Amino acid sequence: MRKIYLFILITAQTFYLFGQSTIPTYNLQECIDIALKNNLDLKSAELRVETSNINFKQSKNALLPTLNGSYNIGKTSGRSIDPFTNSYINEELTFSNAGLRLGAVVFKGFQLINSWKQQKLNMKASEMEKEDARYNLILNVTFAYLQVMNSKDLYLLAQNRLETTNEQLNRLKSLFDEEVGNPSDYRDFQGLKANDKVNLVSTKNNFEDAKLNLMSLLNIDTDFDIAAIDVSLDLSMYSESFEDIYGQALENMAMVKASEYRLKAAEKGVSVARSLYVPEISLFANLNTNFSSAARIFNDAGISIVETENFVTVQGQDYQVMSEQTNFTPENIAYKDQFENNLNGSAGISVNLPIFNGFNAKNNVALEKIKKEEATIELERTKLQLRTVIEQTYKDMNAAYERFELLKQQIDAYQESMRINNVRFANGVNNSVDYIISKNNLENARINLNNVKYEYLLQTKLLDHFKGQN
Repeated sequence: MRKIYLFILITAQTFYLFGQSTIPTYNLQECIDIALKNNLDLKSAELRVETSNINFKQSKNALLPTLNGSYNIGKTSGRSIDPFTNSYINEELTFSNAGLRLGAVVFKGFQLINSWKQQKLNMKASEMEKEDARYNLILNVTFAYLQVMNSKDLYLLAQNRLETTNEQLNRLKSLFDEEVGNPSDYRDFQGLKANDKVNLVSTKNNFEDAKLNLMSLLNIDTDFDIAAIDVSLDLSMYSESFEDIYGQALENMAMVKASEYRLKAAEKGVSVARSLYVPEISLFANLNTNFSSAARIFNDAGISIVETENFVTVQGQDYQVMSEQTNFTPENIAYKDQFENNLNGSAGISVNLPIFNGFNAKNNVALEKIKKEEATIELERTKLQLRTVIEQTYKDMNAAYERFELLKQQIDAYQESMRINNVRFANGVNNSVDYIISKNNLENARINLNNVKYEYLLQTKLLDHFKGQN
């Protein structure tokens, strides 16, 4: 039984370890690829592009002639008009009609052409907006990925901090149990350990929150790990100036191009509205036929002698007048024959003159001009916001770089201070307060350096994004 129990325990541990090792590890590019495939906001942007594409095709197809056919068949009873003879009848009648109509707009103040051009510009704007959503998603995934790395580094620093505290606490516990040295040192480190545990819980929670944020962008619900990016501590100042970055952003940013396309589309909208002032000229052609069950042909069935109401008198004797009468036999006309025989067509040109329409054309032009002004303001607002964000990012990047260089010097000083205090505390020269202060100073400086390192990296990634680089 002991052997069986040992076998089951080893097997369970093996499966547990195997299960732990199957958690996938994604690097930054893999996370970006997953987000581009799964992100819901990007899918919505893609659907908007498809809608704009359909609207563009519809406006383009509006330039083509229209061809429509009609067909009906039915029955009527009582007094009605025979569609074959146009005379009144009082009988049950089967009727049928068929028609074909061709129409083509020759001129409408270039409304159709301008509408087509407007929808084409709207389609391009939607494509740029989708590209902007794609760029923003890549940027957000990059930010979230680096945030996970930063929070993970802080979590590891908290673990190392707790381990260092435990080492000192174990040494002080032996002295405390032997009643050697100052007992308050042991109690101070007990408090320090509790504080380090609280910090560990906090950093672990921040790490898990950062991972949840990344999982939300990737639209996945399975756990994973991230591959570390080697972030060197030898950072260099960003080489390009603010004006250079802003100039590249105006040329490359999809959000700027989208606003420009929207403005051009609004200008075309004004041209479309003005076409309501212009007469519409169009061509038309019709082809029609019909069938009626009351329609018949009468065939010659011979001649017969019939009496008439007239009389002639011969020698005082009246004789009735007889007359020859041609007899006819009615015959129904076939459905196919009627459709062929009743075929008729027409063609012509139509002119629609806009004399008065309740100032509809004038108001539409005014509304489209307002839309044009709104699009102009939106473009200027986009450029202003872009300049403000770039300028703020550039300043934050420079400030982060300066803080990074200062914090490196601070860590060098605190590391030397910690080394000295560690030796003095181990030899009983310093008390726990001096050691804890020195330790906290060093750990806090490391945390600050780690934070500012990723802050600088995030700002540079954002500036690269503004330049059109992924």
